[in-house]
Amino acid sequence: MCGVLGIVAKSPVNQLLYDGLLMLQHRGQDAGGIVTAQGNTFHMHKGLGLVSGVFRTRNMYELQGNMGIGHVRYPTAGSSKSPAEAQPFYVNSPFGIVLGHNGNLTNAEQLNQELFRTDLRHVNTHSDSEVLLNVLAHELQERAGNCHLDPKTIFAAVNGVHKRCAGAYAVVAMIAGYGLLAFRDPHGIRPLVYGTAETEKGTEYLVASESVAMDTLNFRLARDIAPGEAIFIDETGGFYSQQCADNASQNPCIFEYVYLARPDSVIDGVSVYETRLNMGESLADKITRSMHHLDIDVVIPIPDSSRPSALQLSNQLGVDFREGFIKNRYVGRTFIMPGQQLRKKSVRQKLNAMSIEFKGKNVLLVDDSIVRGTTSREIVQMARDAGAKKIYFASASPPVRFPNVYGIDMPTRRELIATERDTEKICHEIGADYLIFQELDALTHAVSKIKPELSHFETSCFNGNYVAGNVTLEYLEALEAKRNSEQAGRRASWKTQLDLSLTVSD
Repeated sequence: MCGVLGIVAKSPVNQLLYDGLLMLQHRGQDAGGIVTAQGNTFHMHKGLGLVSGVFRTRNMYELQGNMGIGHVRYPTAGSSKSPAEAQPFYVNSPFGIVLGHNGNLTNAEQLNQELFRTDLRHVNTHSDSEVLLNVLAHELQERAGNCHLDPKTIFAAVNGVHKRCAGAYAVVAMIAGYGLLAFRDPHGIRPLVYGTAETEKGTEYLVASESVAMDTLNFRLARDIAPGEAIFIDETGGFYSQQCADNASQNPCIFEYVYLARPDSVIDGVSVYETRLNMGESLADKITRSMHHLDIDVVIPIPDSSRPSALQLSNQLGVDFREGFIKNRYVGRTFIMPGQQLRKKSVRQKLNAMSIEFKGKNVLLVDDSIVRGTTSREIVQMARDAGAKKIYFASASPPVRFPNVYGIDMPTRRELIATERDTEKICHEIGADYLIFQELDALTHAVSKIKPELSHFETSCFNGNYVAGNVTLEYLEALEAKRNSEQAGRRASWKTQLDLSLTVSD
């Protein structure tokens, strides 16, 4: 999961890019980067951490130019947290290109071999985004050679990218001396929108992962970039668009609506907030139809993304809605230091239960999803410790039974609590008295109810149907083996640190 941003303006864009990335920070907290273009020169700064920590005043002064792209990253399974893999990436041939990418290529290994053996290109990192950049660069070179680029040639190159790349990708890129390019994979799995702002000097353009970036930067949302479509904005502000895929179809990731996107965003013409209200309504319908025995006293959300669903659920059931958990917004990621790796990291660092809302009550807790179950188990225990009499647990989405390979850092099947467990067993594992899951049909209807023509979704983590294809059992097993190897490496590193700390203390 990542956030991308691109701007072509009539004045310096450094501050706009910084402010826009702050609005997309929820999509990635591990790294951030900005590249601006000043004529044929790129200015780049990127690093690990939050946007506010990566960029200092001196960095912002150096990011000169009226055009630029930005990226916030959350690495997916199998990727590295090395500073070298912070985006955007740069390649100097054939024209000088920088690229930021949200998603995941499922044929990255194959493409990497093709780049090395056939295209004569070298990839320096393990990131599929650098692979994608080099595929784009090669396709541009094949069609343009050393000649001048025009929109027709650029769109033909994107068509070549679509034919070679499998998986999910929403991309912003800049070509030195030409302009800004943005495109979306033919299945439309990851979101991408663009908007405009009218100034005295002319029209300015902004491309972003979510519409919320438009709102804060005073741009007017124009529309979503369609699956397979590319848009190109030249340095003078000329706007061009074209469908570049032969067989495009719309299959947005349903998890964007469940959890990933901000509630104030609009994705593929649908309000994320409204879908989450609908999720709560369908959960209430399910409880009303077949769970009359649940004597619910109060509905309590688990902050923050489940709040709209919990609110609508309580309204439909006619049960009180209460904020029983208070979130500490000043606790970021915790670090495991030598000597601490055996201490269980607790959700209590970020949430605190108010006993006044739990004591002696039958409580219905509402969360957006249950993945590993570790957090759910601890939250249920917190509610018991706070004095709850009975604890019912509702998930706004179905059981997560399969890994996501399209850009979400979702565990392997072995780590998923729903693997080979039915609802009753999952309920026992998390320690609840009763567990309610959303039905998949009801979840997709929560979105299509708002926009009926949006009827197909990427739902692989729930049903194992990977819409972009190219995902085999061997691929999933290789992904799991890679993840297990990395975890073993981290455990070995922690043990080494612990041994060193004990040696020093002796």
